[in-house]
Amino acid sequence: MLPTLTSSSRRRPPELRRPARALFGLGTVVVALAVAASASAGESSRPRVTVIGDSVAASFDYVPAARRYLGKGLDLRSDAVVCRRLVAASCAFQGRTPATALQVVGTEGHGLGPVVVINVGYNDWAAVYDVDRMMRALEAAGVHRVIWVTLREAGPNASIYAQSNARIRSAGTKWRKSLVVADWSAYSRGKRWFREDGLHLSVTGAMALARFLRPLVVAGTRSG
Repeated sequence: MLPTLTSSSRRRPPELRRPARALFGLGTVVVALAVAASASAGESSRPRVTVIGDSVAASFDYVPAARRYLGKGLDLRSDAVVCRRLVAASCAFQGRTPATALQVVGTEGHGLGPVVVINVGYNDWAAVYDVDRMMRALEAAGVHRVIWVTLREAGPNASIYAQSNARIRSAGTKWRKSLVVADWSAYSRGKRWFREDGLHLSVTGAMALARFLRPLVVAGTRSG
């Protein structure tokens, strides 16, 4: 039941009621700021993980469930675009030429966080697939753990991808303290997770990639 207004309350000047309203408004602002600060603190307490990829890794952008699965409990950032190359100038797509993976590292620097996933190479050719140069740049950016995804050896460029994979595996030995080879090529062999080209991922494939990477990423966040 609503309280009955007395004659005195009806005659109360509006200016006497304003402070209460102002305090209520101030309290709302304080609560909102506290919630925002708490959310910000929660996000900053999560380990930063950055995925640098081409159109294959971009599956995390169109399959949100895969991205959520991979990023649970993490401050996950993804920079994956069509036509990206590792070190050599990227190819053009719809009139735009994306930054190379190396350029992303140079631009983001320490903002990448301690763990980076590299899933780039389907637009490259083996002769310029310079894993060592990329690793030096990542090391300079303060990255402690690099998870490098091998390329699926399928389609007309399968032999090129095999050569790039050989470079990745060789670098895994050379940079064994900081580089983990995520052998997607072997893991995905014979699976029906792909679109017509045998490279780009279906929804099921995107989830499979997320599940494949998740334990490696989590282990990387605990290794620093």
